[in-house]
Amino acid sequence: MRKARLDKSRRLVDTIYRTLFQQVPFNVAVIDRDHNVVNANDNFTKRFGDWRGKKCYNVYKKLNQPCDECPSAKVFEDGNVVVADDVGVDQNGKETHYVGHVAPIRMEEGGPVEYVLEMTRTVTGTKSWQQEYQILFDRVPCYITVIDREFRILRANEAFRQTFGDKQNQHCYEVYKRRKTKCPNCPAAKTFKDGLVHHSQQVGTKKGGEKAHYVLSTSPLARGDKEVIHVIEISTDITETKKLEKEVVDAERLAAVGQTVAGLAHSIKNMLMGLEGGMYITKKALVRDDKEMLSQGWDMLERNFDKTTSLVKDFLSFSKGRLPELVMVNPNSLVNEIIGLYQDIAKSIGVILVADLDPKIKDVPLDPKGIHTCLTNLVSNAIDACQMSDKKDCHVCIKTKDTKNTLTFTVVDEGCGIDYDIKSRIFTTFFTTKGGKGTGLGLLTTRKIVQEHGGKITVVSKKDEDTKFTMAFPKKRLQTLFKKDSAE
Repeated sequence: MRKARLDKSRRLVDTIYRTLFQQVPFNVAVIDRDHNVVNANDNFTKRFGDWRGKKCYNVYKKLNQPCDECPSAKVFEDGNVVVADDVGVDQNGKETHYVGHVAPIRMEEGGPVEYVLEMTRTVTGTKSWQQEYQILFDRVPCYITVIDREFRILRANEAFRQTFGDKQNQHCYEVYKRRKTKCPNCPAAKTFKDGLVHHSQQVGTKKGGEKAHYVLSTSPLARGDKEVIHVIEISTDITETKKLEKEVVDAERLAAVGQTVAGLAHSIKNMLMGLEGGMYITKKALVRDDKEMLSQGWDMLERNFDKTTSLVKDFLSFSKGRLPELVMVNPNSLVNEIIGLYQDIAKSIGVILVADLDPKIKDVPLDPKGIHTCLTNLVSNAIDACQMSDKKDCHVCIKTKDTKNTLTFTVVDEGCGIDYDIKSRIFTTFFTTKGGKGTGLGLLTTRKIVQEHGGKITVVSKKDEDTKFTMAFPKKRLQTLFKKDSAE
C-alpha cells in the first residue's frame, strides 16, 4: 500500500514537471557539461528549431564552437544562478534578442552541478523599440537632457552634446549658462517641487561662446503621486527666430525712416524758404535802418532755425537703433519729473496738468531717458491739443497703473481729439497735426522706444473728444530684458 502511494506521488510529480516544463511561457532547455542540449520544451523548439543531438551554441547561435562568454560554463564552474542578455539566431535565420536565466541542477543535495536549466525570454520587439527610442532621443531636432534633484545631467541627446558639449554629470546651469549657482526662477526646480510641466524662455551659452536663445519645457519623470526624482528638459532653439525678430523690427524702423525722409523734403524746403525770407527781411531792414522790420526778420530766422534744430534732433533720435538701458526705477518718479517740467508752461496757457499715480507701484526695470522722452512727447502733444481746442480749464492727466502682469502709463487730454483718418496714420508715417510747428517724428520715436521695451502704445480718440494714449509694458518682458542686460 505504501509503495503504491509512493509510486502515485512520483507519477504526480513527474506529471507536474512535464506540464510546467511545457507550459511555462519561456524557452526552456537542459544543458550538460559538454554543451549538449539534453531536453527542451516546445517553446524552445518553435523558436530555435530541432535541438536533438546538437550543442547549445549550434542551436542558439548557429555556431560551430562554444561562445566566448558562455553563461552555462560559469554556472557549472561556481554553481550560482546567472542572468544574461544575448543575441541568437532563430530557426528561420532571423536575429533574436533574449534574456536568459541559467540555474544549476544537482542530482543530489550538495552534490556537483551536473546540468543547467536555461530559461530564455525573447525580447526582440523590446530591443527594437529601445533602439528606435534611442534614435528618436538622439536625432530629435531639439535639446533634451534628463537631470536629477541635484540638477546634474544624467543623459543628453546628440543635439545638446553638439551645441553645449558632452557634459554628463555636470550641473545643468554650468553647462547651459556657465553659472556657478542654480538659475533664479528655475523651471526644473518648480517641476521637482510641484510635479507639473513648466515653460520659460532662456538665454544660454554654446560651447563656442555664442549666445543661444531657447524655449525650455520641464516635465517630471514620475507616475502618480510619487516623488519626482528626475526631470526631462526639452529645449527648442529660437536663436535664429530672435535674429529674424530683430531684423523685422529694424526693417520696420528703417521703412518708417524711409517714409519719413520722403516727407521731410517738403518741410525742409519750407524751412529753407522761411530762412531765406528772414534773411531777406533782415538785410532790407539793415539797409533801411528799420528796427521794426529787423525784429520781424530776426523772428523769422529764429523760428525756422528752431524748427530745423528740432527736426534734426528728432530724426537722429528716431533713426538710431539704440537699445534701452534698463535700471530699477519708480514709474511715479518719472511722471513727477514731467509734471514739474511742464506744469508752469501748461498753466501759462490755461491748461491744468495733473497726475493720477498708483500708490502701490513698485520699482521696475525701465530706461529712464527713453520713458522720459515718451512722456515728454505725449504730454507736449496733449497740451498742444488743449491749446487748439476752444475748451476752458482743459485738463491733461498722466496716470500710472501697476497690475499683476503689466505696467501702464496713460496720458489723457480734453483737447480737440483726433479723427479716424488721422488716428490710422499717427504711428506709421511722417505726420503732424501741429502744422508748421511739428516735425512728425515725436510719436514715431515714442512708438520705437516703447517697442524696444517690449511694450505697446495705443490711442483712443474721436474728433472733439478726449484723447487717451496708453503705453503698456509686460513686466515679465521687462524682467527678461533686465536679466539679459545684467548678464551681459
